[in-house]
Amino acid sequence: MYQMRESWTDAGLDDFAAHVDQRFDAVDRRFDAVDRRFDAVDKRFDRVEGEIRAVREEGAEMQKEMNRRFDSMQKEMHRGFEGLQRMMLQASVAVIVALIALIATQV
Repeated sequence: MYQMRESWTDAGLDDFAAHVDQRFDAVDRRFDAVDRRFDAVDKRFDRVEGEIRAVREEGAEMQKEMNRRFDSMQKEMHRGFEGLQRMMLQASVAVIVALIALIATQV
């Protein structure tokens, strides 16, 4: 390491300047390595963002398909219940007619 001197010679200043340049070159190399690592991280984030986007799109498509199927099932169940109500009404009318006929034959 360099010590503080009261006076510097040209050779001493040149040597100091070379040493400072070497240190800055080392710092530049380290920053270049950090920049490369950040570039790699950026690429990974881009890939992850793409995958997340794909998952979201797939989820939205699945939700649309589920909604379509639920709507279809709801309509089918509604038709089934309407048929069941119609059948119960017909059976009730038949039972009432049979009861009236039974009462009429007993009188």
